Amino acid sequence: MPELPEVESARTTIEAAALGRRIVEVDDSDRYECRPHPAGEIRAALLGRELTGASRTGKSMWCETSEDGPDLGLHLGMSGRILVTDADGTSTEGGDYLGTRYASITEQPDRKPEWDRFTLTFADGGTLRLFDKRRLGRVRLDPDLSALGPDAERIGVADFRERVGRGTAPVKARLLDQSVLAGIGNLLADEVLWRARIGPRRPADQLAAEELTTLHGAVHEGVRTAIRRGGVHTLDVMAHRVVGAHCPRCGTEMARATVGSRTTFWCPQEQR
Repeated sequence: MPELPEVESARTTIEAAALGRRIVEVDDSDRYECRPHPAGEIRAALLGRELTGASRTGKSMWCETSEDGPDLGLHLGMSGRILVTDADGTSTEGGDYLGTRYASITEQPDRKPEWDRFTLTFADGGTLRLFDKRRLGRVRLDPDLSALGPDAERIGVADFRERVGRGTAPVKARLLDQSVLAGIGNLLADEVLWRARIGPRRPADQLAAEELTTLHGAVHEGVRTAIRRGGVHTLDVMAHRVVGAHCPRCGTEMARATVGSRTTFWCPQEQR
């Protein structure tokens, strides 16, 4: 699924192109994407309002609305993108990396209209659409974010060491636990552990304070690099997460196993 950097690109798209525009129509008819709200409930809550802000914690994104209206939660699912059009039809978009086989369909002229699962229409004629071919996203009013840990991009080093370095679970599993740290998925976890030269199967509570500090720096560096480049698929170790590939630093053949219920690649020479 889109990880923190992809969700951040969707958030910045909304912030740059959709705020302050009066909503005159809402298509919330996709009952699966908009569950548990019945058709029309989101529409009634948003008509006449404006989006006033776009926020994110980890992979969760929401928009504040005017006149003390509800927050509008927009979850990208596995491969969703946010597309915002101006009155003249100019489009701005962000979300899942366009290099994937699902997101790249937005570049094709025969993209099916039904893959736009949720649409806001603005008074100027433009729209905000949630494009989601796989129909795994979610639109929800006032989403509950109470189970999320601190955002991976913003967490301080002391809090990071205390939260991630606790318990006997493998360190990769700790990184993937959204209640511990919000925003890191399978690909980003492999990248930051590779950058920090830490083995994914190491018990979290056996990491030294210095190693956790290094890992904290790798998380911040990895997240910010992915945001700048356009997604986690652009990061350094991604092309080497295949059987028979070699570490891009030292040339050792990459190891593969299941850690934290996810397929994991690492360098057995450098990541101890």
